[in-house]
Amino acid sequence: MLETVNMLAAADISGNIGFGLITLGAGIGIGMIGAKAAEATGRNPGASTSIMVISIILAALIEGVALISILMG
Repeated sequence: MLETVNMLAAADISGNIGFGLITLGAGIGIGMIGAKAAEATGRNPGASTSIMVISIILAALIEGVALISILMG
């Protein structure tokens, strides 16, 4: 009985760590997209609309992958 409780607690802790890592990875990815989009807009201001569209699409895809990973886990 005690081993089952310990296994369930370990599974719960490892799941929370996994969710935290997923969220951390998504945050880092979106931050990198924002930084590179700002850099690209600074280099070529005329392309700011297309850069913004691409960065929004990529941010949405990263968030979608993070949400699917959390829901499947």
